[in-house]
Amino acid sequence: MTETSQFALTRPAYVGQAHLVVNDLAGVSDYYQKVIGLSVIEKQPSGEILGVNGQPLLTLSTSSNAERAPRNAAGLFHTAFLLPSRKELAHWLTHVAHNNIQLDGASDHLVSEAIYLSDPEGNGIEVYRDRSPLEWTYQQDGTVEMNTLRLNLQELYNSAPKAPWQGAPDGTAIGHIHLQVGNIPQADEFYQDVLGLKIMARYPGASFFATGSYHHHVAANIWNSRGAQARRDNMTGLAGYSLRFNEKGALDSAVASLDRLGISTERQSDGIVLKDPWGIGLRLAA
Repeated sequence: MTETSQFALTRPAYVGQAHLVVNDLAGVSDYYQKVIGLSVIEKQPSGEILGVNGQPLLTLSTSSNAERAPRNAAGLFHTAFLLPSRKELAHWLTHVAHNNIQLDGASDHLVSEAIYLSDPEGNGIEVYRDRSPLEWTYQQDGTVEMNTLRLNLQELYNSAPKAPWQGAPDGTAIGHIHLQVGNIPQADEFYQDVLGLKIMARYPGASFFATGSYHHHVAANIWNSRGAQARRDNMTGLAGYSLRFNEKGALDSAVASLDRLGISTERQSDGIVLKDPWGIGLRLAA
């Protein structure tokens, strides 16, 4: 049922791509190709663009002075790859199981089913599928009910197609990006008041933001990173990500808020570029 996976992408704004700085470009790229099933779209000595069916999702770049970010630095908690259906999630699970890929966990979040792992440099990854929004429970204030329950991996594995896995299927996207930040009230202010996203759920030490009643396009937590300061430019990990706006009005109003608050932006040919309060790059485009 592919329309549920696309719900994330048909909202007023959604996550487009992520950009990671790595030390071992070849090794990390190989992992995203073999384990997640992305393919190389563009390749240069200092970086690669990976994606699905020609659709770019992940930029990896490296430099000789890239310093490994400490675990408590602001930056990435995980990049979440959204698969088009439960069948595709089950199929991917058989692939990682047969190749003895280490998983970090698996959860049923009520709105979605998610499997967690980490790339060779410790960048978190989620691979998930959404339940139909018709199955989600919305509260009166518009927030959505989420939880963290045990996911029955054996049952999911048993439901998989028996055909060989062929890599990430067409329609795979970055459904959301989950950040490590230094302070939740500051994150609430930036994502709500500046960018115009709505808080869809709160956990202790975390907020989940979205447009158009999705469960979350961006999440921010302080679980490892309470009090973290802005990232240095040469740190490994999340250099930045993009938010794409289906409605130009939503982009215009975000840009107006940035201008009003005196947040420094740079207008480039492919969007408006800025940094969040923790030095994580953000590209806004319609």
